[in-house]
Order: sequence, then structure tokens, then C-alpha cells
Amino acid sequence: MTNRKRPKVYITRKLPDAVETRMRELFDAELNIDDTPRTQPELVAAMKSADVIVPTVTDRIDAALIEQAGPQLKMIASFSNGYDHIDVDAAARKGITVTNTPNVLTEDTADMTMALIMAVPRRLAEGASILIDDPEAWSGWSPTWMLGRRIWGKRIGILGMGRIGTAVARRAKAFGLSIHYHNRHRVSPQTEEELEATYWDSLDQMLARVDIVSVNCPSTPATYHLLSARRLALLQPTSYIVNTSRGDVIDEAALIQCLREDRIAGAGLDVFENEPKVNPKLVKLAREGRVVLLPHMGSATIEGRIDMGDKVIINIRTFFDDHRPPNRVLPGRS
Repeated sequence: MTNRKRPKVYITRKLPDAVETRMRELFDAELNIDDTPRTQPELVAAMKSADVIVPTVTDRIDAALIEQAGPQLKMIASFSNGYDHIDVDAAARKGITVTNTPNVLTEDTADMTMALIMAVPRRLAEGASILIDDPEAWSGWSPTWMLGRRIWGKRIGILGMGRIGTAVARRAKAFGLSIHYHNRHRVSPQTEEELEATYWDSLDQMLARVDIVSVNCPSTPATYHLLSARRLALLQPTSYIVNTSRGDVIDEAALIQCLREDRIAGAGLDVFENEPKVNPKLVKLAREGRVVLLPHMGSATIEGRIDMGDKVIINIRTFFDDHRPPNRVLPGRS
């Protein structure tokens, strides 16, 4: 690539300084210095002028936008693990290669999932807020004040036993939880033996028997509202839900109704159905101590973001060296 014209790369959001510096060294890179989300007209203009677009999960790269791409646009190198924000099939019809940055956020996301699994039953956010908002309300230790639920000995049902789900299972097992899981395909016997995991081919049957549900599956047409009102009704009133995957896997309105009617004990959410908007009813429940809400920070570590940027750079360099990018997303995948 050193003997060729450097590709024009349009980056939609601010990335770590180390990543941006390397991009400027290698490419004709247009940065987003103030991290203001790009508008639709700005994205259209970029599609007509850049050789490569580097979007994130906050950018909707749909068929209508891709249709306006100029003939010079050859690649959409997404700075993301998921790719549900990109119409991969539309890109393929235009001859545009799509890549993502998988397998670098597994441990970070699993850490955050475990943090929520601890935070919700043990009322950590609620307790912390008392000392910040109204420290005089705390008169000292009491044997019956701020009682939560023990997680040791409980059953966790993992929805989606991929890399992240498996990493969550390893952490949960260390905390004394019994591992149950539902997945499109059963994991290897070695993994099941290591985790002492119980596989359920019926999601309905698993939900009715576990104390904590961890959502770790991707967002696809098949997983949209997978935890529907009907399935949420299967949960025990003492159960908890944690979601660090995608908001639309859960029917958010139905979840709110379950919480308000005490049909489940609580929830920990790092993702939301209509991000970045958060349902005011969820905020109210959080103020009441029924929900822990986080602003989509499950993968937010410095190390993880730099690893993602490195993968974007490798994908672009490989493509313009006339090789297949290592993280190419093929059309028709779900």
C-alpha cells in the first residue's frame, strides 16, 4: 500500500488518540475531533467522497444510505463488534466490503455483566446513592436495613452461549452460581463439563427455572423481542434480568410492566430498545431501586477500544493490499 495513493478514510466518531494517530499516518483520514454524531447529510456526503467509511454502532448505515454511495466507496470498516446497524446485503449488492471488530470485547463485556449480576440483587447502586444524595438518611448499620439477595447457590440462565456468554458463565461459576444456558447450538462437551452447565433446547423451560437471566445474544431478526411479554411471564417473581447485549432482545414495555407489578425482582440494563433515549418509566424504576441503568458502557475500557481500532486498521490495510480482510462480514449472516 505504500506505493499507492492513500485511501481516503472517513471516521464518524472520535476514537482513542493512539488509533487516530496511526490512521493519520497510514491513510488520508478525516477525524471527528469533537465527537459530535454525524448527521445524515454528512454521512451522505462521505459516502459520495470517501474510499472507506468507519462507522460505529451509533450510525445507521441502511440500504437507502448505501444506495447513495459513490463508485469510489469500497469498504465499510465498522468500529464495532456487532453489525446490526449496517445493511450488509445492500452493501454487497453495491460491491462494498463490510468488516467489524469481533473478539476483543469479550472479557470487558463479561466483567460488566458480572458487575450487574452482583449490583442488582445486592442493591449496590441504591446503597451508593443514599450516601451521595442524602447521607443523613444513614444512621449506621442495622440488621434489617438494605437487605438484598444472595447470589451464591442460585441458578443463572445464559441466553446466548457464544464467547461472551461463555466468559460470563466462567465468572458466574466462580461466584457459586449454577450454570444453565440456551443457545442455537449446544457448546462442546468439554465446555459443558468445565462449567458443569445444563443445556436447555427450550428457552421457555429454562426461563421458568432460573433465578438470574443474562442476555448475551446478538441482535438479529430472530432475536428481536426474544424475551417477549409471554416469556417474561414465565419468570419467577424472585428472578432478575441482566442485559449487556442489545436492547431490542427484550420487549422493554413488557419488562417495565413486569417490574411495576412485582412479577420479577429487578433488572440491570446496559442497553436499551431506543438508544440513546431511555424510557422515563425505567428511570423512575431506577430511582425506586428496582433497576440499575448504565449508559452502554459494557465494553468501555481503554484497552478494548484500542484493540478495536487496531482491528479496523488491519482490515483496511489488508483490503487495500488486495487481500481478504480478516474480519469481513458476509451477506446473509444472522
